[in-house]
Amino acid sequence: MKIDADARYLESHEWARKEDDVIVIGITEFAQDELGDIVYVELPDVGDDLDKGSYFGAIESVKAASDVYAPMSGEVVEVNEELEDAPELINEDAFGAGWMIKIKLTAPEEWDELLDADAYKKVIEEA
Repeated sequence: MKIDADARYLESHEWARKEDDVIVIGITEFAQDELGDIVYVELPDVGDDLDKGSYFGAIESVKAASDVYAPMSGEVVEVNEELEDAPELINEDAFGAGWMIKIKLTAPEEWDELLDADAYKKVIEEA
């Protein structure tokens, strides 16, 4: 199970990775594996403001539907529009082509509140 060492995590299996002056957000490989084949993704609109821990979208799979939560607070500056026609990108490459949104941070200090890769690994080992 791949865990991106450069990312930070929520216990609810979302990841955040710094990329230039934005944060890229998606769900982890563990989460997509638990969901199974993803068939639909609901994303926020560019310009939406998100608070850390708030709902920002949903993922539906052949097994279940799951809400997705913001690991950090910020303004949505980009959404992965490819997921509209190809939600399976999350199954194929959760940390790459399957990213969901990019945000411009409003509370950079929240980065230090997220789980690092080692702490997240313990979370999934206990799941």
